[in-house]
Amino acid sequence: MDTRKLTDVLRATIDPNQRQQAEEQLAQIHKIIGFAPSLLQVVMLSDVDMPVRQAGVIYLKNLVTQNWADREVEPGQPLPFSIHEQDRAMIRDAIVDAVVHAPDIIRVQLAVCVSNIVKHDFPGRWTQIVDKISIYLQNPDASGWSGALLCLYQLVKIFEYKKREERGPLNEAMNLLFPMIYQLCVRLLPDQSEQSVLLQKQILKIYFALTQYSLPLELISREVFSQWMEICRAVVDRPVPEQTNAVDEDDRVDLPWWKAKKWALHILHRMFERYGSPGNVTKEYKEFAEWYLKTFSAGILEVLLKVLDHYRRKIYVSPRVVQLTLNYINLGIGHAFSWKFLKPHMFAIVQDVIFPALSYSQADEELWNTDPYEYIRVKFDIFEDFVSPVTAAQTLLHTACKKRKDMLQKTMHFIMQVLTSPNADPRQKDGALHMVGTLADILIKKNMYKTEMDSMLCQYVFPEFASPRGHMRARACWVLHYFSEIKFKQEAVLAEAIRLTTNALLNDQDLPVKVEAGIALQMLLNAQEKSEKYVEPQIKQITLELLRIIRETENDDLTSVMQKVVCTFTEQLMPIAVEICQHLATTFSQVLETDEGSDEKAITAMSLLNTIETLLTVMEEQPEIMAQLQPTVLQVVGHIFSQSVMEFYEEALSLVYDLTSKNISPDMWKVLELMYQVFQKDGFDYFTDMMPALHNYVTVDTATFLSNENYVLAMYNMCKAVLTGDSGEDPECHAAKLLEVIILQCKGRIDQCIPSFVELVLQRLTREVKTSELRTMCLQVVIAALYYNPQLLFETLEKLQMVVSPTESITSHFVKQWIHDTDCFLGLHDRKLCVLGLCTLLSTTGAARSVALPNECASQIIPSLILLFDGLRRAYVAKAQEGEEEAEDEEDETDIDQEILSSDEDDIDEAHQEYLENIEDKVHKANSPFTITTSIQDDDSDSDDEFEANEETALESYTTPLDEESCEVDEYIVFKEVMQSIQASDPTWYQILTTDLTTEQQKALQEIMVLADQRKAAAESKRIEQSGGYVFNQQTVPTSFNFGGSPLGR
Repeated sequence: MDTRKLTDVLRATIDPNQRQQAEEQLAQIHKIIGFAPSLLQVVMLSDVDMPVRQAGVIYLKNLVTQNWADREVEPGQPLPFSIHEQDRAMIRDAIVDAVVHAPDIIRVQLAVCVSNIVKHDFPGRWTQIVDKISIYLQNPDASGWSGALLCLYQLVKIFEYKKREERGPLNEAMNLLFPMIYQLCVRLLPDQSEQSVLLQKQILKIYFALTQYSLPLELISREVFSQWMEICRAVVDRPVPEQTNAVDEDDRVDLPWWKAKKWALHILHRMFERYGSPGNVTKEYKEFAEWYLKTFSAGILEVLLKVLDHYRRKIYVSPRVVQLTLNYINLGIGHAFSWKFLKPHMFAIVQDVIFPALSYSQADEELWNTDPYEYIRVKFDIFEDFVSPVTAAQTLLHTACKKRKDMLQKTMHFIMQVLTSPNADPRQKDGALHMVGTLADILIKKNMYKTEMDSMLCQYVFPEFASPRGHMRARACWVLHYFSEIKFKQEAVLAEAIRLTTNALLNDQDLPVKVEAGIALQMLLNAQEKSEKYVEPQIKQITLELLRIIRETENDDLTSVMQKVVCTFTEQLMPIAVEICQHLATTFSQVLETDEGSDEKAITAMSLLNTIETLLTVMEEQPEIMAQLQPTVLQVVGHIFSQSVMEFYEEALSLVYDLTSKNISPDMWKVLELMYQVFQKDGFDYFTDMMPALHNYVTVDTATFLSNENYVLAMYNMCKAVLTGDSGEDPECHAAKLLEVIILQCKGRIDQCIPSFVELVLQRLTREVKTSELRTMCLQVVIAALYYNPQLLFETLEKLQMVVSPTESITSHFVKQWIHDTDCFLGLHDRKLCVLGLCTLLSTTGAARSVALPNECASQIIPSLILLFDGLRRAYVAKAQEGEEEAEDEEDETDIDQEILSSDEDDIDEAHQEYLENIEDKVHKANSPFTITTSIQDDDSDSDDEFEANEETALESYTTPLDEESCEVDEYIVFKEVMQSIQASDPTWYQILTTDLTTEQQKALQEIMVLADQRKAAAESKRIEQSGGYVFNQQTVPTSFNFGGSPLGR
């Protein structure tokens, strides 16, 4: 392909007047063989303008990302495009050289191509990447090293999170390349130039990616490991060049010297945490961990203490380097061996490193004054916590004071000195209160301190609410938040805490103070029962103020405050419920409009939707209010669906569920049509999220549901799409469940639908089914149809053009499969329906019976029923116990001194260790997508019956008329009456059914009959009680039983 022409087309794509035509031209030619290699050639032409090369490399990256791998052809679909193997081979040959020679701006995009090609072609079609990299690394010409290392990084990244047994090809490649990068790094270490340090950083990133998830001990011997640890130690230890101090502090973080230190510390921390921490590692690293601790503690801690000494002496250290250093020391506290080195320095670290880190800084002050919104965003950013030295300092302080003797007393003594000092700087007071709050959960459990908490708050925290400094008022609220669980000796202190917090929320001029006050108020409401009466008088102002601040700050934490307030003061807020809802909806629209795709925005938007949902849930019993809320909520739902804001589909569908739980307005029926359109457009993957709302449409207003055949058709079409598509077996189970619910809910009213429903699930059963859940759920639809109308089902089955076996009918094949799978029906509903279905089957007569029940099946029916009744008995007992077991959480009053370690003791996380080893077994054992229960224990039993009697199946919450408390159909009574009826009217059939029963089975049958009588008597007395007392008259027992549909005695 002519590279000049291609260059002209690419140039046209960056000219607004020619862009559309050029893009259409590319769309036409990109499938031609030779296009992709020519595009790579253009990208590498140094005489072409950089913007054109950039346009080319981005097009190439997208082409490789989307069309590299061969794709399967769907039946009846055109062949999907993928790059021809001839072109792929040319690109594989050239891409490493291209990465090596390309300028940075192009190299970054080419690296993405390398990553994709490795993913699909390594090692099978592309072992030569390893040879190419090794040639460049061995070449003394330094200009090739950077690109070669970048390619190696892409290779290692693809294997980064793979299990040990899947990393063979990588380990093989690294046998050759790993010693090379070590040698290169050793050669580069003495050279502190920017170019050299960037290469060192890239090598450290490769080592981290290679070892962070699994340490290949076969590749990395102890000797080799020690060599790499020495490199990391040296990188952390060496001083940065003098000229870096001339750079502005905010920009220093990004200098390669600090970046290299960060990656070296990343490695040190990860090696200690994952492989070097005895008592906290999996068994294959047990010996290694003992060796690590003894070998490296002294050398590494010495360097890290030096880093902290620089920080203490106000010599610049980048925030991430401080954070990772503190994290390493935090791990060291738990081990007696490393504690020995740390103990003499620990109090100095608290006083000279942690205290300053937790104090209000110059940077904090500037941000507070210039951009309070950004101040709030940074302080409440959960992503910030992972990288912030402040969080690391808090964690370290907490660990030291909780785990090691005398640390708490020394620290508290120091804090009190600061707080009581008459001329303490307010910044230092802030640091001291920050430390107190960090230790709150330890202090309120320590006998020595917990009795002093009231006076501590009164003396040192409450006065700060009147401080002229905003940051001290915010800190006072923050401390109250962390001490919210204390047991106040005097209620007056609680009342004052609420008064001050509420006042700060309503009247403070500084936004960050208001935010902290809102959160403190929520925590006090959560922890202190008596707080409600002090909040209630001002609850309306509080709520409206919260809504205003939420809109202003878009702070996610405040939405949970709002949820707490709405749940606690539902009654008081009824008059302003609509105003609350409108406020939340407007804020939601505002967040969506200004959404730059950031994670924080998405979290806030989601929280706003959850708050609207909370409001609907608490107002559920107020039909007038629900009716007023509905239009506002529908605007939100309509916006999400019509604009295809897919990340909020789940929340929108939850709102639809709430608005259809009690009754369904005409507008909500229109929403069903909208949901159907969404499903067809881009909602296929959200079927399980739609299910609760769809269940409401069928069960809450069945008459309207049946009044428009399009509603039924929409449901059927969705189920059909799921059961014939490739959605996975969990959504397929939900689709089958919906069909079953429709059949049972509309008994006698949808004869015309039954054939389509039955055919759909039986067709699904002819394809591969991996789980017993899907198999039994599909069978259940047919069983429901049998219960709905046996005659109709048998006619349907006979008409179906499905060949399951040359020798038997589809009906008897279905019955055999059903009886074979009886033990797979779990939970109350499934077993009950199964029993009622088998009873219907027993009651068939004449030709229908001989087709449905060949003699070899007949003798298995009663044993199957006995099995089901046994499961039902356990499930009913468990359900009753669950009702009684509303156990109260006991307050944990223990003094936590037992958690302190003596100096020669290690902190061993046995549960975590065992959990790591167990989780793998659990995943292999759990063969059911619904009832995986994870617990931290050794489970050697491999019994089939892992299903707890009282565990509902995941689909049992989608109830049918059979599951209502008021349901008059009792499966025990039905069974007994059917058996009595058969015994009286068809003794031969009765004989066939019962003749092969063992003594044990006969006894079980007898017990079922007794239980049936007991349940009948209980139901009768309940009915009498409800109708107002007992009236004794003679009762006759019916000999046949009518389900309300077709009589059983057909």
